[in-house]
Amino acid sequence: MEKKRILFVSQEIAPFLPKSELANTARKLPQGVQESGKEIRVFMPRFGVINERRHQLHEVIRLSGMNLIIDDNDHPLIIKVASIPTARMQVYFIDNEEYFKRKHVLTDAKEEYFDDNDERSIFFCRGVLETVKKLGWKPDVIHCHGWMTSLMPLYIKKIYANDPHFSDAKVVYSVYDNEFNKNWDNRFDEKLKFEGFDDETIADLKDGSFNSLNKTAMKHADGVVLGSEVIEGELAKAYEEATCHKLDFAPEEAQAKTVSEFFDKVIEEEVLI
Repeated sequence: MEKKRILFVSQEIAPFLPKSELANTARKLPQGVQESGKEIRVFMPRFGVINERRHQLHEVIRLSGMNLIIDDNDHPLIIKVASIPTARMQVYFIDNEEYFKRKHVLTDAKEEYFDDNDERSIFFCRGVLETVKKLGWKPDVIHCHGWMTSLMPLYIKKIYANDPHFSDAKVVYSVYDNEFNKNWDNRFDEKLKFEGFDDETIADLKDGSFNSLNKTAMKHADGVVLGSEVIEGELAKAYEEATCHKLDFAPEEAQAKTVSEFFDKVIEEEVLI
């Protein structure tokens, strides 16, 4: 029987970035799912704070060299890779000098969220999908972690829906309580229109807020996982009202088994109506 293929996409992964709930989950969960018998690929942004020498990142020339057009501007796509020897796991990094060279992650030295986080998210999500296509690797499930991946369900369901590489892929979105306090650029809706999204999708996301991004991701996902034990307010309500498959928070010791079985359920069953 052919192994199920799971694509993990996360804005943070330990040990490349400081430990957080999200970074730890995105580090340990792929390893556990791989050990359960599934095939995995793992992607994250190559933020400038990541020490390339210490973590032995190197560019994958055969995958690099593409350009992605965002808001009518060309941006070179560079792919790097590193191994986590203790996990027998490789991590692919999406890199671009303009978006990811700065020596910060999501906020500047004054803890202000970057004005171009919307474009960084667009570039990251599209960069992952184009790289996976170039790898010739067709995922059964794409599991997204963190708000920088919140556009991924929309790309799969709206832009790549007829692409034979992703037409059968299911999307699972993990919701975390890692809220940001600065809405995305007020031209975000124009940038989405340039990407090819329809008016309904753009209307759902127009304000570029943390809540609207997560709620829209849940709306278009085939499965939603609670990545944090406690989710409050609008997100909690959106999770309760979601009509897709849902998985409540699982403690670390049970997480890999629980989530792996959830993937099987999402793959094998139609989304609830």
